[in-house]
Amino acid sequence: MPRVAALRCEMGSMRLLPRETGVTDDPSDRRDIDHSPEREQVFPRCEMFPLSCCRPPLDGPTDRPRGRLGIEPARKEAMAPRTNPTLRQRRLGAELRRMREQAGFGGSELGRAVGMNPAQVTQMEAGKIGISVERLRTVAATCMCANEPLITALANIITEREKPGWWEEYRGVISTDFVDVAEFESHARRLTTFTMAFVPGLLQTGRYAAAVFAETFPPLPRHEVDLRTAFRMQRQRIVRSGTTPYTAFVHEAALRMKFSGPAVLTEQLSALIEDSEQPTISIRVIPFEVDAMPSSNENFTYADGPIPELDTAQMDTGLGIRIFDAPSHTAKFRSLLARFDSYALSKEDSRGFIESIKKEVESKHA
Repeated sequence: MPRVAALRCEMGSMRLLPRETGVTDDPSDRRDIDHSPEREQVFPRCEMFPLSCCRPPLDGPTDRPRGRLGIEPARKEAMAPRTNPTLRQRRLGAELRRMREQAGFGGSELGRAVGMNPAQVTQMEAGKIGISVERLRTVAATCMCANEPLITALANIITEREKPGWWEEYRGVISTDFVDVAEFESHARRLTTFTMAFVPGLLQTGRYAAAVFAETFPPLPRHEVDLRTAFRMQRQRIVRSGTTPYTAFVHEAALRMKFSGPAVLTEQLSALIEDSEQPTISIRVIPFEVDAMPSSNENFTYADGPIPELDTAQMDTGLGIRIFDAPSHTAKFRSLLARFDSYALSKEDSRGFIESIKKEVESKHA
């Protein structure tokens, strides 16, 4: 019968387990051990003070497998990877990857330092698995990141317990690009857009938006045009409610494009004039008379984050949207916006300019 050692919880049950001295991973190092089948005697558990009362509280479920001494192994974020991480989850992963790269670590090196395997590091940086705030701070300390505002902002992404956004109802029904844009806009502290060919989506009327989608090539089926139009109308709540300050730089060309005819354009111009009177909406027109323009022919949106490091830009392209969050990219977009600000008419002059175009359209098609 093997020798035993009693492990007693001060106010709980006592388990009799085999004494194994000098045990290592090498099987030949199991000398002085009786290898006959182990027998374990368990005394009745104290119901008032169970063994778990003597362990420190853990962050998470307590029904995970335990070691032979009743001690839980170190917690690992080993849940099944997400198949479709959200934009915010991907951004968190991108910031962790940037943190690792700036420290000069490879994925395997970081994994060894923080107790993760290389596959977990890759999934973490792709937003496919979640991490705890404690793990975030361990990664930041290992990567020698002393940017506390950034670490705090990333921790807020982890701990936020918001209800699913309205856009989640459209996930799997409409293009993921559209869902990402709505999520992107909803977390912005401020939004700024530049459009060259049409009125910004956040300010379009229903008829104008449907006409724009109807011009998509290859042509969309009618139900898809209606779905995209309804989605765009819901996106507008964030700026029309006044919760998010919004500035729209609109080139004169966009104000003259007649999607679906002059009546739709006239209605759209009237809506712009009304929107420009809102205190949280600023519409700035860049007229043809401007001598020079930055070489940006694509429409884009710039979202201010809680800190400058989390600013994000989104650009519309013929192949879908592109998201830019690298510091060099966001710096470029900020420079473009600064130049637009110097070229564009003031808010008041822009309103008068739009009114003049509206009158011109009405007189030509009276």
